[in-house]
Amino acid sequence: MSVDHVDVVIIGAGLSGIGAACHLTRNTPNKRYAILEGRDTLGGTWDLFRYPGVRSDSDMHTLGYSFKPWKHEQAIADGPAILSYIRETAQQHDIEKHIRYNQKVELISWDSASATWSLTVKVHGQKDTITTCNFIYSCTGYYRYDQGYTPEFSGIDSFKGQIIHPQQWPENMDYAGKKVIVIGSGATAITLVPSMAKTAGHVTMLQRSPTYVVSRPSKDSFAAKLERYLPDQLAYRLTRWKNVLSQMILYRMSKRRPEYIREQLFKWTQRWLGEDFDVATHFSPSYKPWDQRLCLVPNGDLFRSLRKGTSTIVTDHISSFTEEGIQLKSGKTLDADIVVTATGLELLALGGMKIVVDGRSVDISDTVQYKGMMLSDVPNLFVATGYTNASWTLKCDLTSEYVCRLINHMDKTHQQLCTPRTGKMSFNRVMSIGLESGYIKRSIDKFPREGAIAPWKLHQSYFLDLLQLRYGSVKDKYMEFSSATEVAESSEAV
Repeated sequence: MSVDHVDVVIIGAGLSGIGAACHLTRNTPNKRYAILEGRDTLGGTWDLFRYPGVRSDSDMHTLGYSFKPWKHEQAIADGPAILSYIRETAQQHDIEKHIRYNQKVELISWDSASATWSLTVKVHGQKDTITTCNFIYSCTGYYRYDQGYTPEFSGIDSFKGQIIHPQQWPENMDYAGKKVIVIGSGATAITLVPSMAKTAGHVTMLQRSPTYVVSRPSKDSFAAKLERYLPDQLAYRLTRWKNVLSQMILYRMSKRRPEYIREQLFKWTQRWLGEDFDVATHFSPSYKPWDQRLCLVPNGDLFRSLRKGTSTIVTDHISSFTEEGIQLKSGKTLDADIVVTATGLELLALGGMKIVVDGRSVDISDTVQYKGMMLSDVPNLFVATGYTNASWTLKCDLTSEYVCRLINHMDKTHQQLCTPRTGKMSFNRVMSIGLESGYIKRSIDKFPREGAIAPWKLHQSYFLDLLQLRYGSVKDKYMEFSSATEVAESSEAV
C-alpha cells in the first residue's frame, strides 16, 4: 500500500474546499497540501445538483469568496454560473494541480508521538492508499452526497409514473407537457416549481406545511452602481458588507419582533399574489420567522408562476400514492406523470469518515465544537462550517483565515500539536445551529455538542466570528499547544 506525505490535506473540492486551498496558497506558501475529492470533478454541491433552475439561496456577494469579486450580472445566480466561478477561482490560484479525484477518505488516524494523521483513502478502481499529513481540513459540507432524504410513502410502488429525487436528477429529463407534482416546501421545491412550470403541462407544489417565502431582485442595483465608479475589490467589499448588514438586521428583527416580521412577510406575499389568493393557508407557517430558513425567490418567480396559473400550491398531507398520482388525507386526489420528492437532505458529519486518536475511536457526537472549526480532544483537525442564517462562505472564509494564522503561529513557536481541551467543563446540549427544520432535527444528535460560552458556543453571527477568528488571538486557555517530543516524554514518564 503506497504512502504519501503532505503538510495539509483538504478533504473536498467544493466551494469551501477550493476556498480553503486558495487561503493556504496565499497565506501559508511554504506548506505542501493536497485536496482529496471523492468525485471525479470539482464543484461539490454546484456540480452535483443538476435539477431545473438550481441556484443560490443567498446573494453571491456574500456566498462568493472574500478575495474574489463576483462579477456576474445576476446576484442570485444559477448553478452553472456558480460552478464557473469556482472553476475560475481554482484556475487563477493554480489549485487543480493539488486535487486528487476519485479519492474518498474512509478513516483518519492520529498518532501524537509523530504528530501525524494517517488517512485511509479508497481510490476508485484501485487499491486503497495511505496519505499522511500534519493537519486535516475537512471541507465535506454537512449532507450525504450519495442520496437525499425521502420519507416512507404508503403505496409508492403502485405509482405508474416516474419518481425523482432532485439530488439524483436524470440527464436529459423530459417533462414538457406533463403533469408534475413537487413534494416539499423548502428551497429546492420553491426553485423547481417555477422553473419546471415554464414547459411542463402543469406543476403542483404539494406541501405538508407552509414556508416563509420572500422575493428579492436577482440583480443588485447597488452593486451595479458601485462597479461603475470603484475598483472591483472595493465595490465588491462594500456590497458584501451592505448585504451582511441587511441579513443580520432581518434575522435580529425576526428574533426580537417575530410577529411584526411575520406580518410584513404576509403582506409582501399577499401583494405579490393578490387579495384573492389564500396566503393564510399556503404561506403562513405556524413557526416564527427564521426558526427555519427563509426561502428566497428571485424576482418573485414562484409568485408569478402561481398567478399565471402554470403552477398551483396545495397544502395537505399525503394519504397514499395511487397508480395515477397521490391521494390526500382531505380526500382530494392529484394526478401526475412525474413526482419529484424535494423532501430534503440527509445530514452527514465530516463526510462519514471514521476518526481514531492514538488508538481510540472518536464518536463525533461525544466531542464539543471549538470556535465552530475544531473538535475537543482531537488534534490538528479543522472543519469548515458555514452559517444557517446567512451565506455559508462568510464563515468558511473566516475559518480558513484562522487556520492559516494558527498553522503559522505553530511554525513560529515550534509547536506541532494544537488540541482544544474542555477541562472539567460539562456540556449537555447538542449543537444548536439556530434552525428547527426537519432535516436538522432528524440528525443533529450525530453532530458535536456545544457549550453556553465562547469558544464552545457556536455563533450564528458574522460580527462575533469576525472578532474571534480574524482579530482574536489563536492562544486561549482552552487551546493546548505541544510538540511530539513533549508527548513522547510524557508517555515515557507514565
